[in-house]
Amino acid sequence: MAPGDAIRRYWLRTMALTLALLAVWFALTFGSAYFAERLNEWRFLGFPLGFYLMAQGDLLAYLLIVALYARVMNRLDRRYARLCRGDDEAEVD
Repeated sequence: MAPGDAIRRYWLRTMALTLALLAVWFALTFGSAYFAERLNEWRFLGFPLGFYLMAQGDLLAYLLIVALYARVMNRLDRRYARLCRGDDEAEVD
């Protein structure tokens, strides 16, 4: 694979991951606010579920989203760095 192709694929995967996680973030934030009244019919740890999600649950989910992004991006960075280094060494020879 040529370095240009590897870089293009890297950025496509990076953008796809970013858009997917932004969609999860939006759905979580919008859903918990929009359905708060319905969610408040249930209780979680003694609190109405809608209140709990907006006060604590969404924040924990945001931390998970950031951790997932960091983990996946570290893997992508290592993978595509190896591909680019391998291609660079092959071109030098």
